[in-house]
Amino acid sequence: MRKPRAAIIGLGFGAEFIPIYQNHPDVEMYAVCQRDQKRLDAIGKAFGIAKRYTRYEDVLRDPDVDFVHINTPIPDHAAMTLAALAAGKHVACTVPMATSVDDCQRIVELAARTGKKYMMMETVVYSREFLFLQQLLRAGDLGKLQFLQASHQQDMDGWPGYWPGLPPMHYATHCVGPVLGLPRKDAEYVSCFGSGTIREEMIGRYGSPFAVETAHVKMKDSDLSARIVRSLFDVARQYRESIDVYGTKQAFEWPLVEGEPAILHTAKRPEPEIPQRVEVPDFAHLLPEGIRKFTQKGVYDLAGNEHLSFTQGGGHGGSHPHLAHEFVRALIEDRQPWPNAVQSANWTCVGILAHESAMQGGVRKNLPSWTLSS
Repeated sequence: MRKPRAAIIGLGFGAEFIPIYQNHPDVEMYAVCQRDQKRLDAIGKAFGIAKRYTRYEDVLRDPDVDFVHINTPIPDHAAMTLAALAAGKHVACTVPMATSVDDCQRIVELAARTGKKYMMMETVVYSREFLFLQQLLRAGDLGKLQFLQASHQQDMDGWPGYWPGLPPMHYATHCVGPVLGLPRKDAEYVSCFGSGTIREEMIGRYGSPFAVETAHVKMKDSDLSARIVRSLFDVARQYRESIDVYGTKQAFEWPLVEGEPAILHTAKRPEPEIPQRVEVPDFAHLLPEGIRKFTQKGVYDLAGNEHLSFTQGGGHGGSHPHLAHEFVRALIEDRQPWPNAVQSANWTCVGILAHESAMQGGVRKNLPSWTLSS
């Protein structure tokens, strides 16, 4: 059986994944797609990829493409995912899954109907910090989980044109994913409040006035709830994608400043000894040898500088090769990737419904039954 063949759609952030697939032993980096012919040829030549497309429709017609990895602007995710599933392709898609509950449902239903794999490529649940927390939890070091919180604050001025005015919770999966992913629970309902206001000229784009949105998420079949905080514009804060986890034995707190050590609190020690600074280890050893180096550095250097995900986003915690590996192995082993379509919909709809809640003064919003894995 031949290796599955990948087509990467969108070559901004998407170019990061080209050498990862090229160096993975179980996949063939087959094709790239970019609307701009000059840029397409430059990247194709730089990475030695002969199969190049300027039209997404032509990629989907190619019988040699087994899966598409979509890295296009947020408004295009749902339509491109649906088209690929309908064409019989497996889909890996950058976050979020969609920007409406209805589109999330269409993707879930079509993935089930076609039997094709879908994975939302949520970076934080494959970051070294999350993998470290997962290791602590499985070893029993955290004890019983009692509370989780996550924040994603980022200054999006200067990003592509669809970003200004975007409701913060419409791009919440970097917060939602880890707080639901660590305990492996679905969100049951959410309530959210908005705070502050963004610049007047941005409000009209999406009808969203809030500078910050803060939500509480109740988990299904669990005594756990979680808090998530999002801001995109007009808030003074260094970039931070974080998760804090509080257990009965230990608690983990993300650094307040990028690049500093995390803090691990251990219960029942003398008060001054409770907190300790810890260096979070890398988890490259979990990966095939050929892609281990990509947990530590970016590859986007065609123009002499790195993509904003590295210069502002810290490289997403070394998650990129872990994401690619999970999806490829799911195809090889004929199993569901993590997160699959239903889980991805649950995580994405938390943010969509949280914004609706904020616009309605914090009213409770229940997650649809089709987003629940059990």
